Amino acid sequence: MLDHIGFPVSDYERAKAFYLKALAPLGYSLIMEVSQHQNDHPAAGFGADGKPDFWIGGEGGLDKPLHVAILAKDHATVDAFHKEALAAGGRDNGAPGIRAHYHPNYYGAFVLDPDGHNIESVCHAPE
Repeated sequence: MLDHIGFPVSDYERAKAFYLKALAPLGYSLIMEVSQHQNDHPAAGFGADGKPDFWIGGEGGLDKPLHVAILAKDHATVDAFHKEALAAGGRDNGAPGIRAHYHPNYYGAFVLDPDGHNIESVCHAPE
């Protein structure tokens, strides 16, 4: 079971603002923030139900983008994630829709965050 994921971003404040908006439809909010005085770099932990499981750190960007998929409860939540992520400055990397090549009920949407990371919201349940 995955406990948490974390990755560096090139502009901490810009990335934090992006994820605050983009992850809200998925029920994620900023749970914890660690200052540069407490760590070598600032870090923000986002999650649901008080558990930060999605972390960004201000130590600098990655050489190659990564992919993170966050489970959504229904298709409307996937749609809302995509809309909010684009409004927050993300770039479309795959509009909401069925990806039958994964399985018949795979409904996902993809956006590139400000650092080019491919962030996905996915629902596996039928509409």
